[in-house]
Amino acid sequence: MINRVGAALKDFLRQESAGGIVLMIAAALALVIANTPLAPFYFDTLATKLNLSFGTFAIDKALILWINDGLMAIFFFLIGLEVKREIIEGQLSSWNKASLPLAAAIGGMALPALIFVAFNLGSPETINGWAIPAATDIAFALGILSLLGPRVPVALKALLLAIAVIDDIGAITVIALFYTGEIAVDMLIGGAMVLAILFAIGRMRIASTIPYVLLSIVMWVLILKSGVHATLAGVTAAMAVPMVARDGTRLLERMEHGLHSWVAFLIIPIFGFANAGVTLIGLSPADLLQPLPLGIALGLLIGKQVGIVGFAWIAVKAGLASLPEGVGWRKIHALSLLAAIGFTMSLFIGNLAFADPALVNAVKVGVLAGSIVAAITGFVLLKRALPEPVAQPGPATGNETQAAR
Repeated sequence: MINRVGAALKDFLRQESAGGIVLMIAAALALVIANTPLAPFYFDTLATKLNLSFGTFAIDKALILWINDGLMAIFFFLIGLEVKREIIEGQLSSWNKASLPLAAAIGGMALPALIFVAFNLGSPETINGWAIPAATDIAFALGILSLLGPRVPVALKALLLAIAVIDDIGAITVIALFYTGEIAVDMLIGGAMVLAILFAIGRMRIASTIPYVLLSIVMWVLILKSGVHATLAGVTAAMAVPMVARDGTRLLERMEHGLHSWVAFLIIPIFGFANAGVTLIGLSPADLLQPLPLGIALGLLIGKQVGIVGFAWIAVKAGLASLPEGVGWRKIHALSLLAAIGFTMSLFIGNLAFADPALVNAVKVGVLAGSIVAAITGFVLLKRALPEPVAQPGPATGNETQAAR
C-alpha cells in the first residue's frame, strides 16, 4: 500500500514538474506574441465564435471561453480525482499528515485575500477580484522545483502538493459560492440528476470508464447552461469515481494517470497560451501601482509568505502539527514563495471576476508580476537552503591512476 502510494506520488510530481516547464514556455510565447505585430491575429483568433448546436439546443461561445469553460473542466476533473485520492489514502488521509498543509493553506489563502481587499476596499469595480491572489499554480511551482533536481527532498514536494490540493479545494468552493451568475433551475436540476446517476454507477463500482466520461459530458453541458460555472461539473463528477472497481482495478488511479499527460502537456499549456497574452506596450510603472494589479501582486508576494509561514509556525508551536523530517523553516519560507506563483488558477478566477477587458488585462499584469518575482525569489532562496549537490567522481587520469598505485 505504502509503496503504491509513494509510486503514484513520484509519478504525479514527475509529470507536474515537466508540465510546469511546458506551461512556462507557452506563457512566455503568448507574452511575446501579444507584443508583436502578430497581436491582432492572436486576440482575434481567441475572440472567434464557435457554435455547437443540436436542434434548438446551442452553445455559442468565443474560442477563449471554450478553452476556459470546456478544456478547463477536464483540468478540474483531474483535480477532483487528485483531491479524492489524497483524502482517502494520500497526504490528507490523516490529521498527522494534513494538519501542517491545512494550516499553511488556510493562511496562504486568507492573507493574500485580505491584502487585496486592503488595496481595493475603496474601488467597488475591482473588489470582486479578492480571491485572485489566493490561488497556487502547482504545475508552475513544481516546474521551478524540478530545476533543482534531486536536491529537493520528496517531503518538501509532498508538502507543496498538499498545500496546493487544499488551495484548489478552497478555490473551487470560492468559485461555486461567489462567481456564479443567474441560475437556470431546470438545467441545474438536470445536472443534479445526472450527478446522482454517476454516483449510483460509482457505488456499483463499474470498471468501464465510458459511462463516467459520457455522463460527465452531459452534466457539463447542463451545468454550463444552468449558470453555475461549468468547471465545477468536472470536480463533482470526479467525486463519483470509485477508488477500486468491482473487478479489482484501481479505477481512480487509472483515470488520473491517463489524464495527467493530456492535462499537463496540452490543456494547461493551451490555457496558459490563451490567457497570458497581455500587451505591455505603453505600460508604465504607474499602471502596476493601480489598486487591482498591485493588490494581486502584493497579495501573492507578501500574503503567501506571511500566511503560509505564519500559520504553519503557529500550528507547530501549538502542537497541532510538526515539520516533516529534513524540512526546516528556511525551506518552508522558500516554499511559500513558490506557492505564490498563482498563474493558472489566478488567471482563471480573474476571468470569472471581471468582464471588462481592461480589468482582465490589469489582472494579467498583477498575476504575471507577482508570479515572476515569486518564482525567481523562491528558486534563489530554496537553492541556498538546500545542501550542495554531491560531486560525482569522474574517470581517473593516467597520473591519478599512477598516484593511486
